[in-house]
This record gives sequence, C-alpha cells and structure tokens, in this order.
Amino acid sequence: MPTKDSATKDSARLAVRKTYKLFIGGAFPRSESGRSYVVTDAKGQFVANASQASRKDARDAVLAARGAVAKWSGATAYNRGQILYRVAEMLEGRREQFVAELRAFGVSATAATLEVDAAIDRWVWYAGWSDKVAQVVGGANPVAGPFFNISAPEPTGVVALVAPREPALLGLVSVVAPAIVTGNTVVVIASEPRPTPAITLAEVLATSDLPGGVVNILTGSPAEIAPWLASHSDVNGLDLAGIEDAQLATDLEIAAADTLKRLVRPAAVDWTADPGLSRMTPFLETKTVWHPKSFEGAKGTAY
Repeated sequence: MPTKDSATKDSARLAVRKTYKLFIGGAFPRSESGRSYVVTDAKGQFVANASQASRKDARDAVLAARGAVAKWSGATAYNRGQILYRVAEMLEGRREQFVAELRAFGVSATAATLEVDAAIDRWVWYAGWSDKVAQVVGGANPVAGPFFNISAPEPTGVVALVAPREPALLGLVSVVAPAIVTGNTVVVIASEPRPTPAITLAEVLATSDLPGGVVNILTGSPAEIAPWLASHSDVNGLDLAGIEDAQLATDLEIAAADTLKRLVRPAAVDWTADPGLSRMTPFLETKTVWHPKSFEGAKGTAY
C-alpha cells in the first residue's frame, strides 16, 4: 500500500515533455533552422513547441523521398498492402492517444473518436487497394493488328503534399495513404495549427515496416515551405489540398508548371465521404506495352 511520503513524491513528479521534431528519412531531426513555433489548444493555452521547417529541411526531405523510391516502388503490391495494414494495426493501438490530441484542439470527445476511427478505417481501405488498383485503371486495349496492347499504372515518383488544416488526422491520412499505396514516396506539410497528430503518426510509421524515406513529415508554415517543394526539380507531383490562400495556390501552380509536375489543385472536400480513386490516380503514370501475338520460330512453329 502506498505510504503518504510516496504519494507526495508522485504528485511532485515532473512530466516528461515530448520534443516535437520533423520526420525525415525514418529519423526525427530537429529543424536545421533551429526555429520552432508555439502550438496552442482551443483555449489559447500552450500545447507544444513544434519545429518550424525550413527550405533546407524541405530539400533534405525530398532527398530522402527520392532515395526510397526504388525500394518502395519495386516492392510487390501485396507487400505494400501488408505494410500499410501493419500501420493501421499500430494506429489502432494508439487510438486513445490520437483522440486525446484532437480533443486538446477543442474537438468534442465524440467527434474526435469518430475522426480517429475514420482515419484508421481509411488507412485499411487504401491498404486493400494496393493489389487491385492496377486492374481498375489498367488493362488490355483493343488494337487493329496481331498484337497484345497492355496498359499498366506506375508510380509518378516523389510527391509533395500539403495536408488540410482540419481535420488534422483524417485529412493527413487522406492525402498520404493514396499517394504511397501505389508506390510513390511523399513529403507532406502537416496542419500548421494542429501538428501533434502528424508527429504521433510519424512515430507509428517509424516503428512499422515502412522503409525510411517513404513518408517524410514537415511541420511549419505552408507559405514558407511549399514554394520550395513546388519549384523543386526532383518533385514529380504536388497536392495542394491544404492551401487556403488563393494567391498562394496560384503561385504554387505556376512554380510547379516550370518542372511539369502532376498537380492536384485545392478544392472543397468532404474528408468524411468515400474518397473513391480520386486521390490515387493523379499520381500514376500509364505504361503501355505492345507485344506480337505470334511469331515464327526457327522450325516454323507459331508461338
């Protein structure tokens, strides 16, 4: 039975505060700028100091994402699905933590629980598409000649994402999962006012089987970070889901056009609705192969 002295000692204990860092290449570095910004709750009270990512951090994240493309895109669709399902299992294990983090921002207990459950379910849903999307968006094409003409989807490469400000977790999952399930790697800018669920998600990813560099998470101002990603020549796609400033969105589109990026423009989205294939297909390339149906062998046998 605890003594009075031990109870007093426990009540005086100082909590271990989390240092919120970036997530780049499977590691948790501090921002090279040394800057951070204050994250507050719905009442304006202090929640955390989040890292303020810089241009250099964005470039490091793109480098990590590019380095992971070959391994991730080269994995079988079945293997990618297994890994993403493993992430969902670990999200389920941290369910209460995610709920608590969302509630700190003024989300009701019911709404927070619904958002976390929806985020986990959506991750599972995309995991299931890993070995099915090729059959839906690819296939055999009819041609006028003795040829097989087959189209198959391939990943675009490195995709930069701006996650929506709200819902902080469901919105983040809804832009990250569809991009990586098809073999792309991503650099994502988390919700600026609500970044804590993104860093907790990073901890889940870091302890899953997901290779380092497949998902890289930056926290900070999209207005500062996104232009460097939009103009980066080694970024192949750009999703502006979380950009709310119309002028900034236009500037980013212009910057992306210089390097011919695939682009998803900002639009009003109901993140709780069935997403369909709308966020998977923009970052897929189509490879078409022609093959003769028969040829004459050395002994005159048709194959």
